[in-house]
Amino acid sequence: MQKAIAILIVITVALSSLIAIQLYYDKGLTVLQLFRTTATAPANAISQGQNQNSYNGSQQTNAEIAIQSNQTATAVLDYESAALNKVFKETGGSVVQITSKVTTVLPNIIINGNPYESQSTRLGSGFVYDTEGRIVTNNHVVDGAKTVDVTFVDGNIYSANVVGTDTFSDLALLQITDNLESEHLTPLVLGNSSLLQVGQQVIAIGNPFGLSDTMTTGIVSQVGRLLPNPGMGFSIPSAIQTDAAINPGNSGGPLLDLQGHVIGVNTAIKSNTGEFSGIGFAIPSNTVARIAPSLMKDGKYDHPWLGIAGTSLAPEFADQRGLPHSFKGVLISSVTPGGPADVSGIKGLTKNDEHSGDVITAIDGHEVKRIDDIMFYIEEQTSVGDKVILTFQRDGQSQDVNVSLQPRPLPEMQTG
Repeated sequence: MQKAIAILIVITVALSSLIAIQLYYDKGLTVLQLFRTTATAPANAISQGQNQNSYNGSQQTNAEIAIQSNQTATAVLDYESAALNKVFKETGGSVVQITSKVTTVLPNIIINGNPYESQSTRLGSGFVYDTEGRIVTNNHVVDGAKTVDVTFVDGNIYSANVVGTDTFSDLALLQITDNLESEHLTPLVLGNSSLLQVGQQVIAIGNPFGLSDTMTTGIVSQVGRLLPNPGMGFSIPSAIQTDAAINPGNSGGPLLDLQGHVIGVNTAIKSNTGEFSGIGFAIPSNTVARIAPSLMKDGKYDHPWLGIAGTSLAPEFADQRGLPHSFKGVLISSVTPGGPADVSGIKGLTKNDEHSGDVITAIDGHEVKRIDDIMFYIEEQTSVGDKVILTFQRDGQSQDVNVSLQPRPLPEMQTG
């Protein structure tokens, strides 16, 4: 009897050991399967918070789901980093540093009978426009210089002539004059800036503070900004606002999308210190595409011009004219004598009559509410010599008039 009991105990212990071993391997396979699932789990399985275990059919725990989510986030981050690095490698060689020397004459200081002259060096950026050695940059980078030095990322330095400038859009075109046989030129592709969306990721490449080959990233903060152009009397329309860091030395460099296409030319910042404070501006690529061929051919670009200044119609002015309180339009404050609008009979405000001044409500059938709307249309949709139809309100009556656009004059000929 005792022998039988002893045999039974041995058999029971053996069976318990086998069960324990089987449970251990079950857990081992479950852990192994967890790592396999984490590495290959589809995004929809993670977003649903569950994934069936292929071995035992049990659902994953919250901890397991958290592991998967973290690993997926890391994979996305790595993908974005790789995309940015790819753009930098493919386009960085086409971004150049521009060094110009400007001579300043001080007439109040006379040395040996001649006014004292001093030279200063100005640094900026630019990018390869075509395989013929033409470079796009900002006008303010090369203003006052006839020749500049162009430095590529490989260290090669070439001389270039300033072949075309447009102060109104702050663009300039350079032509490298040295032999370029040893330089492999890869022009950057101009994108369509009209397709930009707020929040779209962008890349700025340039030479901030002379630190060559520098990339910063950010987003499109807004589009369609009216960028003041001090001293010119006209603002630059349709400017791109970005939070990608832009500092002195970045001017003239490209603002790129994630495909490596140029969607703007970095040109200005809004800052109280002279350094980046979170708001930068770029001239849209569509402006470059429109103006650069003229700079190449003629050395300049003629902007179409109406010869008016105005502001959005305020409700009190609408009431004074017997118009609805919420009436929308542009109140003409002044008209340039002899300009296109003046020749066509458009009238501005007079000192003695605050009820005077036409209110423009449409141009070529396109409704306008701000002076910006008129500027954008004239600049982007018309050319010198074109005729546009202005619809305006005068004495409670809506009228149309044809206006023939002229070239924009120099600043001293413009109205305030």
